[in-house]
Amino acid sequence: MPRQGKDQVSVKKKTEISQQSAWMIAVRDQRDRAAFAALFDYFAPRLKGFVMRSGTSAQQAEEIVQDVMLTIWRKAEMFDPHRAQVSSWIYQIARNRQIDVVRKENRPVPEELAEDPGAEPDAPQILAIEQEAGKLKNALSRLNREQLEMIEKAYLGEMTHQEISTQTGLPMGTVKSRIRLGLERLRHELKGLR
Repeated sequence: MPRQGKDQVSVKKKTEISQQSAWMIAVRDQRDRAAFAALFDYFAPRLKGFVMRSGTSAQQAEEIVQDVMLTIWRKAEMFDPHRAQVSSWIYQIARNRQIDVVRKENRPVPEELAEDPGAEPDAPQILAIEQEAGKLKNALSRLNREQLEMIEKAYLGEMTHQEISTQTGLPMGTVKSRIRLGLERLRHELKGLR
């Protein structure tokens, strides 16, 4: 008899949905603007942190988040709470949008974007990200000036290899080589990070 009671509790837990899922369902079924505003307030800052974690600038992260939230509004009917949690669904949209932006700019896709984002970041993850950022800054300071300049232009300045070549007057091969060598050195410096 106690076993049956435990099963009933677990069935009850499975049928409960999160507040975020309830908001998403209201957006999907009733085009509820208040629910969308609540979703936006909840997810926008989290998505911005998620997007910036892979090296995207704050301004571009804002643009990606705006685009993601617009996509959520437009494609709300595609959300199925039986297939995915709302956070997983939203983070997948953000990840796909970020990959599209990176590919459009002709930059290599960061390794973090190739991985499934899973659930949203929590406080320990945010702290770990901040610590990793400090180590990355330290590693960047050890690059030679030419490599650092190329990496800054490509990843922080969001320039394509062709734009860097045109701006600096360097051959495309030199630009690519300096970026590749700089990234290899960074990987070596940050080897123990993950």
